[in-house]
Amino acid sequence: MPSPALAAPLGAAAAAIEARHRADVRAGRWRQLGIVLLLLALSLASGWYSEFSAARLLEGLPGVADYIGRTLPVLRAESLGADLREWYWNLGEWLLLLVDTALIAYVGTVVGAGLALLLSFPASARHTPHPALAFAVRRVLETARSVPVLVFALIFVFAFGLGPLPGAMALAVHTMGALGKLYAEIHENAEAAPVEAVRAAGGSWAEQMRFGVLPQSMPGVVSYGLLRFEINVREASILGFVGAGGIGEELYTVVRRFEYADISALVLLILATVTLLDFACTRLRRRITGALSAA
Repeated sequence: MPSPALAAPLGAAAAAIEARHRADVRAGRWRQLGIVLLLLALSLASGWYSEFSAARLLEGLPGVADYIGRTLPVLRAESLGADLREWYWNLGEWLLLLVDTALIAYVGTVVGAGLALLLSFPASARHTPHPALAFAVRRVLETARSVPVLVFALIFVFAFGLGPLPGAMALAVHTMGALGKLYAEIHENAEAAPVEAVRAAGGSWAEQMRFGVLPQSMPGVVSYGLLRFEINVREASILGFVGAGGIGEELYTVVRRFEYADISALVLLILATVTLLDFACTRLRRRITGALSAA
């Protein structure tokens, strides 16, 4: 038990600590309230500027339901086979277009991921040869991922003409920007010991990245690459709207012609394709990353 001479100073110190704690709690609550009010004000301002109206939304929902209803075919139990054949009357050509879409996404992902991996090492703040180089490469990657894919597709269609090439190039550029940032952040989390060991053995900067950083980053590189492929399949499905090949061109054509049954047939095909690819990529990603982590 403290002596009376020490009891008073200890009590005063405890009271000061408690008062400071209460002040910090009050300040934290005021900060949280300010953040909530700021977000609420931004939401209200955004809704006002975008002319969002719950009444208009409810008023337009029947129109959405009516449009979807028009796209649904008439399927009867007594003639189900004939009705399905009539609904998917052009299935062979549509499947070929879906293959084109998947190939556009694949080429765009492989090329973009390769470029992203090459640029991610100088873009990494921990491993770049020079800070100025990291700054320049990061700005290139920011530009590549900031411009929408459709804008890139329009530019490349104007430059190279209609077809799958502009679509693949647009996906490659955007993939490079998106994956380059992710890969650079993965590299920055790599342990320094393997890099220092390669440097001590006389390895060049490229060899340090290849043998010191890349083996540690490879599981994340593969995982993000497969995830990006899934995203690019979805993106490739709409690039045809601007003439960049794939199933999107056919979808755009039937939408303009108001061929309602064909719209639902194509949308369901795209949905099924994307779903199957998602499952396949998820299983492949788990197997590859598991094998790399165990190696």
